[in-house]
Amino acid sequence: MPRLAGVCAAALTPLDADLAPDTEALVGHLRRLLAGGCDAINLLGTTGEATSFSVEQRLRVLEAVAASGLPLEAIMVGTGAAALSDAVRLTRRATELGYAGALVIPPFYYKNVGDDGVTAYYAALIERVSDPRLRLYLYHFPAMSGVPITADAIARLRSAYGATIVGVKDSANAPGYAAGLVAQFADLDVFPSTEAILATARRDGFAGCISATVNVTAELAGSVWHAGEDDPQRASRQELLSAQRATIGRFPLIPALRHLMARRTDDDAWLRIVPPLRPLEARDAAELDAELALEAVR
Repeated sequence: MPRLAGVCAAALTPLDADLAPDTEALVGHLRRLLAGGCDAINLLGTTGEATSFSVEQRLRVLEAVAASGLPLEAIMVGTGAAALSDAVRLTRRATELGYAGALVIPPFYYKNVGDDGVTAYYAALIERVSDPRLRLYLYHFPAMSGVPITADAIARLRSAYGATIVGVKDSANAPGYAAGLVAQFADLDVFPSTEAILATARRDGFAGCISATVNVTAELAGSVWHAGEDDPQRASRQELLSAQRATIGRFPLIPALRHLMARRTDDDAWLRIVPPLRPLEARDAAELDAELALEAVR
């Protein structure tokens, strides 16, 4: 199976009236993303509100997408959970179904576990899944998990499990972290969580990006990633892309993206969100729309 690379959307999850994943709408959304600028999809990640769903709901999503005819070799699945057994169950099923990989955040209740705790957790996961097809992407997002994944921990896991550890998503965006991983691990696929780096991503050794805002910037992001070095419009497209990313990031991210998707599709079902998250306030929505409109004509 080819390695994931390029513009990867951390996909939103459409919801039905009961606030459960609407798998039919989700398949349509993923299909549009892949046809509209994305090279890959991160299904059921943070942006997809995965930890707001039960294991059974998440498994139903995996099964529905697998049965849809979408290219599973272009889709990684967020399978992290607070309980080891839940993460094992989700990761094993994603691997059996043929998804490109599992993106796994460390358990997010117990803090200060250090490198020993982090490596013990991923070791237990790998050994319990016990499938040579497993491709594991480590999810570094200490602002949400409270548990960093250090370069030393990655080195220990790579030494023990080799090519099973294929990549890292860096959602901390701390100066030097992602670049340091690229320098230390020649064959590790490192994905920053912003499309603001796309114009220089290949030069800097990154595999691409895994970004929430790509739900609404996919076409522009794809044009930057696939542009040639001598494309005279590449720099201006990257400038606009970075500005849009920064503008959306000034607002609560998932509510803002749901608002923008509702406007883009003329479908208020996108405004549904699982508590404790709340829809974007009307004042913020108007401000977001106005700022993005201004950027589009600059």
